[in-house]
Amino acid sequence: MAFTQKPLPFAMDALEPYGMKAETFEYHYGKHHKAYVDNLNKLVEGTELANKPLEEVITTSFKDSSKAGIFNNAAQVWNHSFFWESLKPNGGGSPTGDLATKIDSTFGSFDAFKEQFSNAAATQFGSGWAWLVDDGGTLKITKTPNAENPLVHGQKPLLTLDVWEHAYYIDFRNARPAFIKNFLDKLVNWDFVAQNLG
Repeated sequence: MAFTQKPLPFAMDALEPYGMKAETFEYHYGKHHKAYVDNLNKLVEGTELANKPLEEVITTSFKDSSKAGIFNNAAQVWNHSFFWESLKPNGGGSPTGDLATKIDSTFGSFDAFKEQFSNAAATQFGSGWAWLVDDGGTLKITKTPNAENPLVHGQKPLLTLDVWEHAYYIDFRNARPAFIKNFLDKLVNWDFVAQNLG
């Protein structure tokens, strides 16, 4: 059973009015994400991991340095699928309901959350990801390098932002802070985050 690339949850040009061009998705989804899926399938073919769930491939291969290639590709397949769900046309703004209450009680205010999340995303050196996670019932903001994600640390991802340069270079060139601000202001899918929080 080969791993497959999930379809985008929106049309490639759906985020153009909100700061992300169709060209970004042609490269980021159509080439980068697809390459991770293709590479993963080649790497696991004929191994005991070929028929395991993607999450199990990630957590198993993370613990085994000889499977670094499998881990990197598997985690990037998962991370990207999760990232696309973290976006929506006309998103951003403020969360509501239980999620808003939990963010306020954990971080002091939504503005404080935005500041801490933005800082994590901006200060991740090189390639990586910024995350909002549920860590044993407590909300936390984390950042991970390269393909690493919260699953390998026993945390439940709620929201992510891809800060690999290919995620923003077409739209924002080298201005990562502008990309982060645009994500929070116009793109975050708070319904998806609330659903993950349960």
